[in-house]
Amino acid sequence: MIRFINVTKRYPSQSEPALDNLNLTINQGEFLSFIGQSGAGKSTLLKMLTGEEVPDSGEIWIEDIRVDKIKPQFLPFLRRRIGVIFQDFKLLPTQTVFENVSLAMEVAGANQKEINRDVPKLLDLVGLADKAKNYPNALSGGEKQRVSIARALSHDPILLLADEPTGNLDKPNSYEIIALLLKIHSAGTTVLLATHDQDVVDKLRKRVVTIQNGRILLDQERGRYYI
Repeated sequence: MIRFINVTKRYPSQSEPALDNLNLTINQGEFLSFIGQSGAGKSTLLKMLTGEEVPDSGEIWIEDIRVDKIKPQFLPFLRRRIGVIFQDFKLLPTQTVFENVSLAMEVAGANQKEINRDVPKLLDLVGLADKAKNYPNALSGGEKQRVSIARALSHDPILLLADEPTGNLDKPNSYEIIALLLKIHSAGTTVLLATHDQDVVDKLRKRVVTIQNGRILLDQERGRYYI
């Protein structure tokens, strides 16, 4: 489903490449975690998939779409197939929980009938059916992240990218968010998680790719190791 072929990315402010001749294949329906310290290249890798960052060399494919060569006018269509969850939630403080999710659907072209039908289902999925009228400042950190997950799922993506989604949460809330990501994955969505939290990765028992200095140090899946 996803292929990185000899991908290199350099930033002018950095002496070392963010990604260094990286090769990786991710199958449809996988749950894969990228682990590594800050600056290892995890976020850059995820941003490549949405076209937010472009490699200096190499190829990036999602199914039959070559993302690094996609024309700007087609980027919105690609991004509608991808849901993204961030560490800092990125919720609109003046909008209710319902409105934060519905706005994402409006941007994707949904009509009001579809919004009224689907937003309650999404909030129920993430355990916030009773918080629809609340504003973000009335929510806990874990609840805010659940809203952002509902928003990311609002256009029924085939791929969900989670960039340090537990970075601002305590351990109990972190595990609840990971459990929710596993639930979403079990319904068929491909999930890519970037984290520096080894405890979270250990509990997942899924494929783990360790990144260091822009290179894959270890690719581990159920006891098998690939260098």
